[in-house]
Amino acid sequence: MTSLKNTVATGVIAGAVALTALPAVAAEKWDMPMAYSGSNFHSVTGAEFAQCVTTGTGGEIEITTHPGGSLFAGADIKRAIQTGQVPIGERLLSGHQNESAIFGWDSVPFLVSSFDEHDKLYEAAKPAVEEVLAEQNLTLLYSVPWPPQGLYFRDEVNSVADMEGLKFRAYNNATSRMAELTGMLPVTIEAAEISQAFATGVADSMISSGATGYDRKVWESLNYFYEVDAWLPRNYIMVNSDTWAGVSDANKNVINACARMAEYAGTWRAKEYTGFTMAGLAAGGMSVGRASDQLMDELKAVGETMSAEWLEAAGDAGQAILDAYNAE
Repeated sequence: MTSLKNTVATGVIAGAVALTALPAVAAEKWDMPMAYSGSNFHSVTGAEFAQCVTTGTGGEIEITTHPGGSLFAGADIKRAIQTGQVPIGERLLSGHQNESAIFGWDSVPFLVSSFDEHDKLYEAAKPAVEEVLAEQNLTLLYSVPWPPQGLYFRDEVNSVADMEGLKFRAYNNATSRMAELTGMLPVTIEAAEISQAFATGVADSMISSGATGYDRKVWESLNYFYEVDAWLPRNYIMVNSDTWAGVSDANKNVINACARMAEYAGTWRAKEYTGFTMAGLAAGGMSVGRASDQLMDELKAVGETMSAEWLEAAGDAGQAILDAYNAE
């Protein structure tokens, strides 16, 4: 963990602070809720972003992060920003795909499986995401991907038939639908509740990154992690648009500079964290490896169904994202 925090990514954030520092004045305090544990790389990056803004604005805007769902539960963060209960916060937007299919662009199974492919798809999807957010009184500041999603199980699984009846942690429409199509039972569980859910038998399995499993020490309850690289979801740092409109141009420049550095640092960490957490899961006692050919083939068939369903729901806007991605 220490090696990850003391990286060039941290240095870039520090550089932004040094370049933008202004004389200190009375602070406008912004609370920033985050859903994941303070040790998670998203939360670490968010804390550095907050410090960058606080220092860079000379104290005119002081951001305090609240990780681990301590201020608002993950599912409530987006609404809290929209309604001005807090000015800023972080949310996994695919958790709100019921509001707009566009929010689910990053959870279409097997559309992309690597960071490079995902980055290209994000650039294609970003304008559409920002358009929907603007309609909801939200302004995107930066976004950071998770590592590729893999499957966690208590017992060995080699086919979709082996998944029948398992209680599956769901965190968005895609995970719920995957559970339905594989015969599992979706159970909605926030990230902060994962450890307890597995320990008490509320859930037997999930699809998530190695980062989430490592942070929550799931090896205490689960035994298998299968690398399937299903998709790479993203977390988004958003600000209330009314609040943003009241920020001075000088401070907007500072915040945008800190945001660019945070996106770079967070993405760097996501890539670095992938191998680190795989090793950590194995060290914790889990069996870590690629899924069997049979399981992969069956999962990709499920992915084709889900992709078609997403495209139908997203309509022309979804097709435009795919066309832009394929044209690059």
